[in-house]
Amino acid sequence: MDGVFRLSGADKWDPDIDQWLADQKGELGTLALAWFSRLRECGGDIRELMHDGYPHVCVDDVAFAYVNVFKAHINLGFFNGAHLSDDANLLQGTGKRMRHVKLGPGHDVDEGQLLRLIADAYRDIQTRA
Repeated sequence: MDGVFRLSGADKWDPDIDQWLADQKGELGTLALAWFSRLRECGGDIRELMHDGYPHVCVDDVAFAYVNVFKAHINLGFFNGAHLSDDANLLQGTGKRMRHVKLGPGHDVDEGQLLRLIADAYRDIQTRA
């Protein structure tokens, strides 16, 4: 299907991701671990891999979401985020498909709204896969 980004080599569990998450320190590391864990829990068809130096999740081989840690925040990104309904205005970015949510000090979001966004993104990518 058009509009999907496929990543080969994703597996049910990638130990390199656990190491990457363990290497992220402080509050941002804790946030990255917590939100990546939520992505892992989306369903039995979730696969994961390191790509471009940070952890990604896929539905089978279709890229779904990622977490990346920066100096002052983390990004929780969605590969087809531009196609999601976002009544809470959590998503940032202007790309053709990708959007992200910034989390960290000064970037608080409603956890319930973010969980709904993750669930919607997961269902959306399942239909695209």
